[in-house]
Amino acid sequence: MNNLLDLSVSRRLLSGGFRLFFPASALVAALTVAVWVPWFLGFMHMPTHLPPVAWHQHELLFGFIPAVVAGFLLTAVPNWTGRPGVSGLPLLLLFTLWLVGRITISISQLTGPLVPTALTLAFLPVLAVIILRELVAAANRRNYKIVAVLVVLSAAQVLFHLEIYRYGRVETADRLALSATILLITIVAGRIVPAFTGNWLKATNPGPLPAPFSRYDLGVLVLTGVALTAWIAASFSPETLALPASVLMLITGLSHIVRQARWCPQRTFREPLVTILHLAYFFVPLGFFLASAPTLLDNTGLRSAGVHAWTTGAVGIMTLAVMTRATRGHTGQALHAPWTTTWLIYAPIVLSALARIAAALAPAQTMTLLPIAGLAWIMGFVGYVVFYGPLILRKG
Repeated sequence: MNNLLDLSVSRRLLSGGFRLFFPASALVAALTVAVWVPWFLGFMHMPTHLPPVAWHQHELLFGFIPAVVAGFLLTAVPNWTGRPGVSGLPLLLLFTLWLVGRITISISQLTGPLVPTALTLAFLPVLAVIILRELVAAANRRNYKIVAVLVVLSAAQVLFHLEIYRYGRVETADRLALSATILLITIVAGRIVPAFTGNWLKATNPGPLPAPFSRYDLGVLVLTGVALTAWIAASFSPETLALPASVLMLITGLSHIVRQARWCPQRTFREPLVTILHLAYFFVPLGFFLASAPTLLDNTGLRSAGVHAWTTGAVGIMTLAVMTRATRGHTGQALHAPWTTTWLIYAPIVLSALARIAAALAPAQTMTLLPIAGLAWIMGFVGYVVFYGPLILRKG
């Protein structure tokens, strides 16, 4: 009987990308910060060849984020294409490749960096090929740009390791990876946020609906790509490019504020499952504003505030917003956030984002604010595993 139960659970876990990658990405998000904060503060050490800040960057940008993206795309692409999703042994092999990369890169000081680096570099190209194969088979050209973003993120990871090898630190790869991630968020959010908002408003709060995708949205996406490219280029020649890049970042932030206003965020406060999507997206323009501030305000101390508005805010909050909604939807649960989701998942991750930005703005308070941000981040992602793990193991 136990063998049959174990087999049933295994089949369920391998039936869809979100069932494996969402809880695993949440655990990695929590463990990475749980390890890095005391390591950064000098209380422990990790047996990896990467320096503490670089390991932290690598595991969030190339471990946690790709796992979330994999869980989302492997679940969404079948809906986009009408084709069966990746499941069973292929899904298990893909997940194993990701997991082995996480383990080996974290003990690379013991094994040497060559094999761990090769293993961790393999995941994104394999994922991109899988997604491209499905899109090509369905002639779904509209979503080729998603694959292009995966390719950029993969190139950023290659550059990351080259920079570590040559300089012992990261110079540009982190900006490239973060830019690809923010661009992916602006593309995907432009579909799901107004769509989910509109569905909820039609059912419960009749009135104005979010504006459909238009040339304005396309213009915002193009402007976002140009501004992020300028931000990356400014890392090579700050004397000549920092000011024009900052002006572009400021204009782009304003364009995102206008874009989000067209999605009726003020009408969603009665349902946290919808509100959290808008709150997450707000950190996209906030990141643009803060990233432009060091040059425009002549204050280099503000540099990391924009980065953490994007990473802890836009990425962290949007990840939990999407994972909770997708899990509820694909396991037959009501599309409503219970109090456990609102107060034990959403509230901590928002607190984490605010505390992390505050730590960047007030470095003298780092020893207080950084642990708060870290503990709140861990609480939010562990909360997802605790409250949504049982749903993932159910039929649905």
